[in-house]
Parts: sequence; structure tokens; C-alpha cells
Amino acid sequence: MALQQDYYYSEDHEWINSTPDAAVGAKVRVGITDVAADRLGEVVFAELPQVGDEVTAGETCGEVESTKSVSDLYAPVTGTVTAVNEGIDGNFELINNDPYGEGWLFEVEVSEVGPLLTADEYAEQNGIRTRD
Repeated sequence: MALQQDYYYSEDHEWINSTPDAAVGAKVRVGITDVAADRLGEVVFAELPQVGDEVTAGETCGEVESTKSVSDLYAPVTGTVTAVNEGIDGNFELINNDPYGEGWLFEVEVSEVGPLLTADEYAEQNGIRTRD
């Protein structure tokens, strides 16, 4: 399993590509973690919020469907959706293959940050070794 050390993580397995302090007022990308992608299996569809939608930290804002199950997507921050990754439409394998890069899901202009974990805290909660 891989984690981006400079990203922050929700307990629900979503990430933002910013520090919580810098996120308020900024636009951040949101995606699911490698842990979530691995547990889901092959992602075959994603229902994402639309540009202009308001999302609330800790609340459901979409779904990710895999060959194994359908899983709710939770917003790690509160704010307005400013972009959706159109590159994953029809290429849902990007969510599995590059969850922290090309497999990002949507972007939010942040008004409030939900409870987030550092990479080390997230790794500890999920039994991931980050250092030898």
C-alpha cells in the first residue's frame, strides 16, 4: 500500500492534497486511498458530485462501484465542488491504478475541513507499514 506523506486522510478512506491549515479558502483535490481502492477491487463506475454542488465534511457525496460492492463516498471537507475529473469517465481503472494522481475524483473550494489524519495516523489505523 502506498500513501502520500503530504496528503491528509479521512477515516472513511478519502484524501485531500493539502494540509488542513492551508485548505480553507483553497481548492483541493479529493480521491479515495489506495487502501479503499484495494478493498473495493476493480472499480467499474463512480457517481460523483457535480460542479456547483455543496458537499459537507463527513456526509455522503457519491458512490464508487466495483466488481465486489458499492461503497459510499464521503466528503473530507465542506465546500463547493469546482471540478470533476472527467479523465476517469470510462477509465475507472485509474482509480485503482493511480488513486493519488490521475485517479483523483473531484475538486472542492473549501469552507471548512473535517477531521483528518496525517499519513502516519492513517497508516497506523489501517495497519500499513510506512517505514522500515
